[in-house]
Amino acid sequence: MEYRQLGASGLRIPVLSYGTATFGGGNEFFKAWGDTQVEEARHLIDICLEAGVNLFDTANGYSDGKAEEILGRALAGRRPEVLISTKATFPTGPGANDYGSSRLHLIRACEDSLRRLGTDYIDIYHMHGFDAHTPVEETLRTLDQLVQSGKVRYIACSNFSGWHLMKSLSVSERYGWARYVGHQAYYSLAHREFEWELMPLAQDQGVGTIVWSPLSAGLLSGKIRRGRPIPESSRLAQGGGQGPQVPDERLFAIVDVLDEVAAETGKTVPQVALNWLLQRPTVVNLVIGARNEEQLRQNLGAAGWNLSAEQVARLDGVSATTPIYPYWHQQRFPMLGHTGM
Repeated sequence: MEYRQLGASGLRIPVLSYGTATFGGGNEFFKAWGDTQVEEARHLIDICLEAGVNLFDTANGYSDGKAEEILGRALAGRRPEVLISTKATFPTGPGANDYGSSRLHLIRACEDSLRRLGTDYIDIYHMHGFDAHTPVEETLRTLDQLVQSGKVRYIACSNFSGWHLMKSLSVSERYGWARYVGHQAYYSLAHREFEWELMPLAQDQGVGTIVWSPLSAGLLSGKIRRGRPIPESSRLAQGGGQGPQVPDERLFAIVDVLDEVAAETGKTVPQVALNWLLQRPTVVNLVIGARNEEQLRQNLGAAGWNLSAEQVARLDGVSATTPIYPYWHQQRFPMLGHTGM
């Protein structure tokens, strides 16, 4: 398993991590993802560790905390072998302070996650979204205090816009506080908007990209095809999809090329789609999910090899989209050095 540096930090993480949104099945939305319980979780974790995947990603909002509890129990006795990533910000209850990135909520959320996970520290602590109602200074000072206390090793963000992330990095630099070293973001062949602003920002500022939903909620699983109904067993059919839907013809054109490249390489469609991501600038890690051993082993097969430059170029071409303003305007003047893809 290949390991890469997480942004401007000393932490090295595997290029694949195992996402635990499939753990718990705590409500109708997450039941569509999966309903993995402790015994099966232990088995899947064993497979990950055998393959060199030692980073496990979760969140306090996954199945109302059940995913963290199951992960903690499944990792009992193996904490020194693994890295744990979890998140806060989204609602955890009905109260006025049960969400957000305030000092009050973050300290309580961190303590609750530590308890559910059965550990005394979190390796990577993400802000799951940007809280526009809390001063950035309050959030980052609180996170820095959690780092100083030893409860958190590194901080990262998720689903930030460019100005959210840049302002946060500036505040951390101004006061000498811990800075975001990673950004967990939505990115795939089907959805390439990340490239317009967030990728150039990550390149410039040394922020590693951790990709969530790298197969676009199953759109790139190879199961969604022209002229066929969506399989009833898929997340999309069961209401567990996320992100904007891709226009049918564009998606099918992408899948057509994925089919061609899969045949050339002897790999599967999802393995090709995941490997394309691993060759993109700033991408450090892909969060892969799996409801069973077969899915997990297939996803693990995305690492350890590389598409050719010609195959990458074909996938680039078929998945390209015209960006929104001002990015389309900037692309007309390459002599000015804009780094947007």
